[in-house]
Amino acid sequence: MHHLNLQPLTQSLLELNVRSCLIIHKGNILFEHYRKPQLAHQLFKINSCTKSMLSALVSIAMDQQIVPPPNTPIIEFFPQLSEDNDIRKRDITLAHLLTLSAGFHWSEFGGLNSFPTMTKSADWVQFVLSQPLADPPGTKMVYNSGCSQLLAAILVQASGQSVVKFAEQQLFEYLGITAYRWEMDPQGIHTGGFGLHLKPNDMAKLGLLYLQQGNWEGSQLILPATVQHSTTPQLEAVKPYKGFYGWHWWVSSFSNEADPSVEVPFHMALGFGGQYIVVVPSYELVVVITSDNKKRNTSVDVFRKYIVPLLLNSATA
Repeated sequence: MHHLNLQPLTQSLLELNVRSCLIIHKGNILFEHYRKPQLAHQLFKINSCTKSMLSALVSIAMDQQIVPPPNTPIIEFFPQLSEDNDIRKRDITLAHLLTLSAGFHWSEFGGLNSFPTMTKSADWVQFVLSQPLADPPGTKMVYNSGCSQLLAAILVQASGQSVVKFAEQQLFEYLGITAYRWEMDPQGIHTGGFGLHLKPNDMAKLGLLYLQQGNWEGSQLILPATVQHSTTPQLEAVKPYKGFYGWHWWVSSFSNEADPSVEVPFHMALGFGGQYIVVVPSYELVVVITSDNKKRNTSVDVFRKYIVPLLLNSATA
């Protein structure tokens, strides 16, 4: 890693107008780029990277037996499902929500069964629960921020605290995250699938926690087995998404061009518009990228296109 020449990366990031980029190796900042210095201290909406933060909170709650095990049917929390005409909804479990495989008919970014429609509804949780099923629960991963909202609602019910209060006590306090903003639904439940605003450096802390198998400065905040399980590929994503999905974490790999038989696994939190928290365990590396390009199609995969080649060069150096 010490052979990493990052000069070309700075140039690429400037050309791409990337808002921020951090590369952290073994807990030390190897590279830091901000379009303007003050962006280091500004809160920024991390979009669906929020899902991975929620995954961490639900994992903590499961480890502490505040939330029941993953195979628990969610009807325990939403008894109204017993009145639904589709009895298959009674089979939806916490694990199905975490892997976005609850089976709801849903098209994330548009149409009637979508997250924009959900956000215009008076009761988001009820909106999600009432959606028809397109697939039997557990069979197909379909990207759905509604599932995340159900998880947030379950965390509130099980812990008797708001998502933010739980996050502060169980996670933020340890990680030293003091500045953040987290949006809420009309019922006052914090948004599970999006809506958390953080500084880039605090995004990196979530990545580091997972790199360190749930350990933070000697405190085991999430059990290593839970971290392992949540970042293991459970289901292949349905198009247009590429890769595999764990518990609200994307799981993927890149191959070494010099030796294509070697696949380097990584997992990441991914947010709309080019927000990334990437964890590469074998390199002991965390990469954070934030972008705010409003133009469509400007969301280049900065990690794969610009950072991975540098990593591969350094590995052979």
